[in-house]
Amino acid sequence: MAEIQLRNVNKRWGSFVGVDSFDLTIADREFLVLLGPSGCGKTTTMRMIAGLEDITEGDILIDGKVVNDLDPKDRDVAMVFQSYGLYPHMNVYENIRFPLKVRKADPAEHDERVRRASAMVELDDFLHRKPAELSGGQRQRVALARAIVRTPSVFLMDEPLSNLDAKLRVSTRAQIKNLSHELKVTTVYVTHDQIEAMTLADRVVVMKQGKVQQVGTPTDIYDNPANTFVASFIGSPAMNLMDGTIKDGTFTGKNVEINGLSAADGEVTLGFRAEDAGLAEAGQKGQITAPIYTVELLGDAVMLAVKAGGQLVSVKTTKEFRAEIGDEISFAVPSDICHIFDRASGERV
Repeated sequence: MAEIQLRNVNKRWGSFVGVDSFDLTIADREFLVLLGPSGCGKTTTMRMIAGLEDITEGDILIDGKVVNDLDPKDRDVAMVFQSYGLYPHMNVYENIRFPLKVRKADPAEHDERVRRASAMVELDDFLHRKPAELSGGQRQRVALARAIVRTPSVFLMDEPLSNLDAKLRVSTRAQIKNLSHELKVTTVYVTHDQIEAMTLADRVVVMKQGKVQQVGTPTDIYDNPANTFVASFIGSPAMNLMDGTIKDGTFTGKNVEINGLSAADGEVTLGFRAEDAGLAEAGQKGQITAPIYTVELLGDAVMLAVKAGGQLVSVKTTKEFRAEIGDEISFAVPSDICHIFDRASGERV
């Protein structure tokens, strides 16, 4: 097993900064997710850990040893890519076995190790098949087994579920979560999907334009986003964000008035989660009153949206609720569920 340390790691191509001053310790056996939109530097960070990308500045340590100048094969890491990277002429058994042959593991151990890895990802019935005879989910499981069979110190996974359909993503995500619990290997997982991050991670690193925006547990990041970028990136739907003004503890925006806030006067962005607010009591006026913009039936709930504070604002209510677009509605938004961000910088206040 291994602890990974990134000490002021930077990556530049000429004047373009891919990763800027990345400083983090990933604990032994931790499942860390690098999360952010395309181009934010998450894959570049992972590739630098793997040795597939050179570092411009800084140091990467695995198990206390600086690995900047080590080849990927000498870092004891196993990678699972978005593209499965399977050998089409080999069957599943030989694909899983291949890393053992390359690393000259004892041939007497090959069969036991291949079958143990295969069993972990439920591939025992497919060992004789070629990759072309497998579904996308089965191919991704072969790639996982090929990483597992090596028993590396570190797993690196680069968006391994992005090529799968929605149903397969859910089942394969559960499999990865269970494998992480069983194998207890330090794992760095790259994704742009915040649901994957929230469900898999011990800690999440949210990145934007090469910079770390926030590091914390999924609960920390969901409940206490450091800035409006994190607030808008985490959650489904994302946090409601409205621009307005606070004066004497009252936030005012278009169709919005929320009292009882403990924040300094000035222009701010106010945020709250859809599930934390609700409909105002019958006959009472809530903090947001506006015509319904859209109604979405989710099965277990109904999502309502109105335009307020210059933005679409969503509130989740019970599945029995019925209304039409254009009906005026009033939302109850208690002050204690609100988050306040500086309008200019986007930082939490």
